Amino acid sequence: MPPASQEDLSQDNLLAGRRAWLILGSAFLAFTVGASVMHSYTVFLLAFVADFGWTRAESSLAYSVGQLVGGASSPFVGSMVDRLGVRRMVLLGGALLVLGLVGSAQAGALWQVVFLYGVVMTFGANCVGLLVFVPLISRLFATRRGMAISVLQSANGFGRAASAPASQVLIEGLGWRGAYLVAAAVAAAVLLPLSFLFDRRGGVARAAAAPAAAAVRSWTLGEAVRTPQFWLLFLVYMFTSIGSFLVSLHQIAFAVDVGFDPLYAAGVLGMGSFLAMPGVIATGTLSDYIGREWSALLAYGISIIGVFCAMAITGPGDHMLLWLHACFFGLTWGARGPAITAKTADLFPGPRLGTILGVITIGSGLGAAIGSWAAGFVFDVTGSYRVAFIGSVIAYVAGSVAFYALRRPPRPRAQ
Repeated sequence: MPPASQEDLSQDNLLAGRRAWLILGSAFLAFTVGASVMHSYTVFLLAFVADFGWTRAESSLAYSVGQLVGGASSPFVGSMVDRLGVRRMVLLGGALLVLGLVGSAQAGALWQVVFLYGVVMTFGANCVGLLVFVPLISRLFATRRGMAISVLQSANGFGRAASAPASQVLIEGLGWRGAYLVAAAVAAAVLLPLSFLFDRRGGVARAAAAPAAAAVRSWTLGEAVRTPQFWLLFLVYMFTSIGSFLVSLHQIAFAVDVGFDPLYAAGVLGMGSFLAMPGVIATGTLSDYIGREWSALLAYGISIIGVFCAMAITGPGDHMLLWLHACFFGLTWGARGPAITAKTADLFPGPRLGTILGVITIGSGLGAAIGSWAAGFVFDVTGSYRVAFIGSVIAYVAGSVAFYALRRPPRPRAQ
C-alpha cells in the first residue's frame, strides 16, 4: 500500500478535528441537562418548605445526601466509563434522571425525595458529567486540554443559570410536581438520542488523540494514591466544594429572607450564573498559558469578593450588592474546575484517568455535602447565613493554599 500523501494526512487531521469538536459539543449538551436537573433543587427547596413545612436543614438533606452519593459513587463511575465507554454511560444516566424526575413528581415524604434526588438522580447525573467526558476530551485535545475542559465544564454553570429562572417559572405555573414532569420530558428528549453520537468504546478519542499523548507515562490508581499530589488534589476538591456550597444552595433562600421577590431573586442569580460560562472558559484557557495554579488563585479571589458582597446585603434595597454578588460569585462558579481537572490530567495521565479522577472526586462530593447541609443547619440555629458565608471564605482560602502546593509534579513510589 502506498504511503499516505501530505494532502491525505491534512484531510484526515481536519476531519478528526471536526469530529473532536462535535464530541465536545455533544458532551457539553449532555452535561448541561444533568447540571440543570441537579441545580434546580435550589428553587424546589423553598417549594418543599412551603408545601411540607420542613426546616431548612431537612429540606437540604436530599441535596447533601446527593453530594455524598455523588462523591462516593465517583470511583465506580470512573471505573465504569473506563470499561463500558461513553455511549452506555450516557444512556444509563439519561434513564436514571428521567426515572428520578418522574418519581419525584409523585413524592410525598422526605425519605422519598432524599432517595430519588440524592441517590437515583445523583448517580444518573454522574453518568453524564465530568467523570465520563473528561478522559475522552483530554485525549481529543491533548495540547489544548485546559481550554477544552473549560468549555465542557462551563456546561455546569450554564445549566445552573438556566435552571433557576426556568424552574421558578414552571413551579409558579404548574406547581413543583408539574415542573418535575416537564424536566423529565426534556431530559428524555435530549439525552437518550444524544448518546448515539458517542462511540461505544471511545474509539473516536483514540483515532483523534494527539500522537504525543502516546509518549506520556501512564499512571495507575495505586501509584497515584502514594503521591502527596493526589491527596492535595483531594483537599482542593473538598475545600472548593465546601466554599461553594455553603453559599450556592441557599442563595435564593437568602435573597428572599432579606426581602427580595422570589422570581426577581431567581432572575438576578440566574443571570449572574450565566457569567459562569465565559468565566470558566476564560480561566480554563488562561491556565494553558499562565499555569493551572495562578488561574485557580484568580478564581478563588473573585469568588471571595462575591461572598463579601452577599455579607454586605442588609435589605431589599441593596439591589447593587445582590447584582455584584450574583456576578462575582456566578463568574467563578466552577471556574476552578477546569484548572483542577486539567491539573489532574496533567499529573496522572493514562487510560486509568477516569478511575483516578473518580476517587479524587470523592473530596468534591464530601465537601458539597458538608457545605450544603451546614448552611441550612447554621440558618436553623442562628436565623442567618452570615456564619456560613464566613465559612465559605475560609474554605476558599484553604483550597487556594492546597492548590498552590501542587506546583511540583509527582514521582511514583515503589510499592
